[in-house]
Amino acid sequence: MKSDVPAESFEWLLCPVCGSKTRIKMRSDTQLINFPLFCPKCRKEMLIHVEKFHVSVIKEPDAQTQSR
Repeated sequence: MKSDVPAESFEWLLCPVCGSKTRIKMRSDTQLINFPLFCPKCRKEMLIHVEKFHVSVIKEPDAQTQSR
């Protein structure tokens, strides 16, 4: 079975912290919104937004302690 998408349009998603390859392979037309990315090398998990291979890390606010 032959695919219509050329092989050059696939890329490995790189970790925004350490720059190593993750276990995710993407096509050029893939969009990820609020995607939980885990890096096996630096052992960190983060929420990302990806559009046209441009990765943006979504910063979550830290939990606030309740004062009485």
